[in-house]
Amino acid sequence: MFDIIWLSICVLIATFFIIVLSIPKNTYLALFEKYKAFAGKHKTLSEVIRFIICGGIATVVDMFVMGVVMYCMQPSIYVSFLNAFINSPTPSTLATIVGTGVGFLVGLLVNYVLSILFVFNEKGNSKSTKGFIIFTVLSAIGLGINLVGMYIGFDLLGWNQWLVKVIVTIIVLIYNYISKKLLLFKSKKNK
Repeated sequence: MFDIIWLSICVLIATFFIIVLSIPKNTYLALFEKYKAFAGKHKTLSEVIRFIICGGIATVVDMFVMGVVMYCMQPSIYVSFLNAFINSPTPSTLATIVGTGVGFLVGLLVNYVLSILFVFNEKGNSKSTKGFIIFTVLSAIGLGINLVGMYIGFDLLGWNQWLVKVIVTIIVLIYNYISKKLLLFKSKKNK
């Protein structure tokens, strides 16, 4: 059942990219102009949309790295590399937890860079050493939520590791936006 869901998600993503690549350049420019007008009127909503897009990119990186780590830790249980993602056998708890941790940390780095460059309107202290430390601490809490969620869902409840990963990712996404918006990417004049 979960393999069918995962395969469907992959087909949807591939279809999305095929459609995106077939759209003419002037259509992108027109959409970008409409987005700029929308963003000017709805700054917070625009910021949330950018956060979700950048979080999605970081999540794809996170999940890919998780799959690579699980494959590298237990290559004997997978017929091919793609089996770490599709029709995957059940990996060990250690491989799942290590994969989750490494994937999360790589996704964190991607998310940090994208958050500074594209997401938040107010940069606050995000570009300082103190800002990086705050980002890291908040993300470490997110990592803890991620690891505990994976342990509970995968090891204790016996759910599919990818289903648990999606659920935990949504929870951590909400936590990340709220905590970083309130503690890091806030206006310096509001302190």
